[in-house]
Amino acid sequence: MLQVLSSAWALLMGVGLLMLGNGLQGTLLGVRGGIEGYSTLTMSLVMSTYFVGLLLGSWVSPGMIRRVGHVRVFAALASLISAVMVIYPAVPNPVVWMLGRLIVGFCFSGVYVTAESWLNNAADNENRGKALSLYMIVMTLGLVAAQGFILIGDPAGYLPFVIASIAVSISFAPILLSISPTPAFDTAKRMTLKELMKASPLGCVGMFLIGGVFSAQFGMSAVYATEAGMKLHQVSLFAASFYVGALFMQFPLGFLSDRMDRRLLIMFVAGTASVTSVLAMLLGGSFVLLLVSAFVIGGLINPLYSLLLAHTNDFLDHDDMASASGGLIFINGLGACGGPVIIGWLMSDSVAGPNGFFLFMAVLLGILVVYAGYRATQRATIPVDETGVMPAMSPSSTSVAVELAQEYAIETELEEQENAASPN
Repeated sequence: MLQVLSSAWALLMGVGLLMLGNGLQGTLLGVRGGIEGYSTLTMSLVMSTYFVGLLLGSWVSPGMIRRVGHVRVFAALASLISAVMVIYPAVPNPVVWMLGRLIVGFCFSGVYVTAESWLNNAADNENRGKALSLYMIVMTLGLVAAQGFILIGDPAGYLPFVIASIAVSISFAPILLSISPTPAFDTAKRMTLKELMKASPLGCVGMFLIGGVFSAQFGMSAVYATEAGMKLHQVSLFAASFYVGALFMQFPLGFLSDRMDRRLLIMFVAGTASVTSVLAMLLGGSFVLLLVSAFVIGGLINPLYSLLLAHTNDFLDHDDMASASGGLIFINGLGACGGPVIIGWLMSDSVAGPNGFFLFMAVLLGILVVYAGYRATQRATIPVDETGVMPAMSPSSTSVAVELAQEYAIETELEEQENAASPN
């Protein structure tokens, strides 16, 4: 772990600052939208455009990197992000915010691809798993820290948005001044969605549903908290609880994933998160219970992404794992694009009010439980000793990080097979 830190500390520091800026701007807009008097439906449209931009960027940014290189793409896109974060408070208009969120989502997709390419170049067979784990930990810590920075300054003013802009701007320095020579950029050819659906129906359906649930957590938690009448420090704690839960629950669930039937674990995790969402609706008058609910839901949703990826790998040949990553991310992105809009409609006073936030997650997770149970009747279970490892991943990762995780899974599995075949 220390070896990874010594070789990639600048990159990890830059990623942490990027996530601080990204997490801060999302929560700030949720709070500022309430101050400006925007409806939940309006804010849901603002939040959804980020995921549309993220999805578009995942298709366009690889071509940009091939044409002009990693450094130029990273510097240009990060500069745009920094500028947009200052525009938000300067022009508090929903249309401007939607355009800004679209640009930020698009730019962050390219920035993630660039950073993850450098991470892939810095990692070798011996430390690839540790590098991935550190990367995911730093990303999550950045999101957690962002929720504390919202308390610095008045969201109705400029200061918190300026802090987000500064965090992104500062992230350039450690990365661009100390990064190793730019790596060659190449991504695997994607499997068609038809081939992917045939290989793992549960993986595809689950990724789509989890995309919607993650967009609720990442895009609409601050909107819900504002609509529910929380004070600013409560909004900060509530939004942070999702990511703190993810930080603590990823590795215990990864441990279980490698030792039991993954479909049963998917059903248990999704079912527990769905029940917790229902309880949050019924007991939402208690702020402490809402914090506990957010911790549990966030702690289960984020590892569920990794769990679905590992389940899909169990039904793929080694040669197909990398090519499947792009399709899975695309499916996840489709679910994320529509999630905030549906939540905005559910949270309107004529439907369910603020509780629509938890209702949306409860329904999607419930559907996943039912579908996982159905799939368990359609295909035989793979023995535990024949399944691959579950790499720690984040729903915001790009295909580069997922391919890196796939390589780690393949290498670990081959190593285990060699150890099993060698004489004692």
